[in-house]
Amino acid sequence: MDRMLIAASHRSSGKTTLSLGLAAALTQRGTVVAPFKKGPDYIDPMWLAQATGRACHNLDPYLMTPAALRRCFADGARGAELALVEGNLGLYDGMSLDGRDCNAAVARQLRLPVLLVLDARGTTRGVAPLLLGYQAFDRGIRIAGVVLNRVGGSRHEARLRAVIERYTDLPVVGAVAEDPRLAMVERHLGLVPCAEVGDAGERVAAIGRIVGAQVDLARVRALAAAAPPIELPPPRRQGRRSVLRIGIARDRAFGFYYPDDLAALRAAGAELVFFDTLGDRALPSVDALVIGGGFPESCLDALEANASMRASILEAIVGGLPAYAECGGLMYLARSITWRGRRAQMVGAIPGDAVMQPRAVGRGYVHLRETAAMPWPGGSDRVVRGHEFHHSSLENLDPAVRFAWRVQRGHGIDGVNDGLVVHNLLASYSHLRSAGGTAWAARFVRFVRSVHARGAYRHDGHRAQELRA
Repeated sequence: MDRMLIAASHRSSGKTTLSLGLAAALTQRGTVVAPFKKGPDYIDPMWLAQATGRACHNLDPYLMTPAALRRCFADGARGAELALVEGNLGLYDGMSLDGRDCNAAVARQLRLPVLLVLDARGTTRGVAPLLLGYQAFDRGIRIAGVVLNRVGGSRHEARLRAVIERYTDLPVVGAVAEDPRLAMVERHLGLVPCAEVGDAGERVAAIGRIVGAQVDLARVRALAAAAPPIELPPPRRQGRRSVLRIGIARDRAFGFYYPDDLAALRAAGAELVFFDTLGDRALPSVDALVIGGGFPESCLDALEANASMRASILEAIVGGLPAYAECGGLMYLARSITWRGRRAQMVGAIPGDAVMQPRAVGRGYVHLRETAAMPWPGGSDRVVRGHEFHHSSLENLDPAVRFAWRVQRGHGIDGVNDGLVVHNLLASYSHLRSAGGTAWAARFVRFVRSVHARGAYRHDGHRAQELRA
């Protein structure tokens, strides 16, 4: 498997744009590229999937064991000619002081050559000690080449190339000029998801053409092909025959799902039924419901206008339909969302109101310990890890509500608790990953089976109508 990690000396070096451009350029030239993203992220993977036509998998050494990380890489890379891993932050940046969860740790585990992206603005000769330091810092990492980004012109580029050639043994495989056409649309959580950008395909194609014209793609392929051999786990065995139908909200408002989590739901015996909270009039016929994260605040008018879908979801949850919601899904299931002075009615299954705040309320990795209120079977007393990144808070919450987790690191719903339990709904600001050791997908499917075995799901339209009032 030809493979490579695209990393940077520090964040905001243009690594995401370069990764997207390389993935698109190579795909345009007929290479089957498997994209990956290091760390917790939903939005960059959407763009990388747009560029390659393949699902982008996340490799997260903070949440995943080495075996789980290799399994995720093997599953995502299967059938591809080249695996491109986009790093996060800087090459050696991470949570742990010893670097066990940084980009370099992923490169070491998967024996990935590193293509280092350097922000060249304001530097010439100083690039040499930076590169020499990065090479010397960890001799177990092979920095295979350099791409100069945001180069100021031909003279600047020539000077940088001469310095790197004189003082290092690293090849410069590309120099990308400062170009407003490479700018990506951003907002409070980073890039705007490509589902919200009407010309996303055209933008990605254009970025691929611009980057492809300024980077030696043949040299990139050669560096990736020089990756040492690696033994990866064999394909997974097929899961049980699907007998449960799980509705998955996937549209412009909700789209934050990890491909391996969806695969874990299928492996546990679920058929996934995707529906649109904005355009569909009611829930499809399903045995359970999952509403992931996203940006419901950017779709307030459409979500509020689709009253029949909101009523359908409320009736199902009040009737006991097993449901799981994360972050944006939690906001949608609340009574209302307030953003920029606008308050819009939402589903009303959660006795609280989501209010957008000017700054992040919860951000980063979380550690959670289960309480007795956790409804899913198969738990333990150990702390599980996840991540959160939300600008909203849940206010006016009924004080009698129960919580499935106590937060030991992070913020969750109120700084102490997360995992609101209402009827057979579990809703949290934290995002879980089955590959991160939570096994949430299998646990949720077992919970769904137990609910239906007990006959604990019933339609109660009268009660739902009372709650809406």
